[in-house]
Amino acid sequence: MIRRVLFGPFRPGIESLRPVLYRIAYSWCHDPTLADDLAQDTLSKAWTQCAQLREASAMKAWAVAIMHRCWMDHLRTRRDFDSLDDWQETIESASDSPETCCDREQIVACVRAAVARLPLGQRQVLTLVDLEEFGYAEVARILDIPVGTVMSRLSRARAGLRAILDRAMRQQTADRPALRRVK
Repeated sequence: MIRRVLFGPFRPGIESLRPVLYRIAYSWCHDPTLADDLAQDTLSKAWTQCAQLREASAMKAWAVAIMHRCWMDHLRTRRDFDSLDDWQETIESASDSPETCCDREQIVACVRAAVARLPLGQRQVLTLVDLEEFGYAEVARILDIPVGTVMSRLSRARAGLRAILDRAMRQQTADRPALRRVK
């Protein structure tokens, strides 16, 4: 009875974050199975650590911080990479062709591929600030880095994303056959 009274509002609140957690995890790892595992691990750990949550309004940031730690734990267990930079180069994929970015689904795929090419730290900050609309201070707490680092990573991520997408657009227009006028 006491548990239900104390944790009653916690359960629906934390369970409603599952889609957000999955979306963030997927943007970090680009693997649907791993993203689902990360979201599940996060919910499990959040449930066992619910006494640590001080403010219900900070539940989303608190849960994402837990997921960040789960993600870092996962990366530490992967010893087939020497550094995160090596890991980032491995996940780059040329399978998404910029030529096919003409309708909305293809544009989304092109942007996702461009985001996937960003270094992990930049990708995390970009996802949390621009997609999930966390403030700089919240992102700094989630990732356990200084606010200045959040700002510089975000600036570099946006510039890198812009450069990748500009190159994709230039390549798309260069590969497009020229139209001829026939009378």
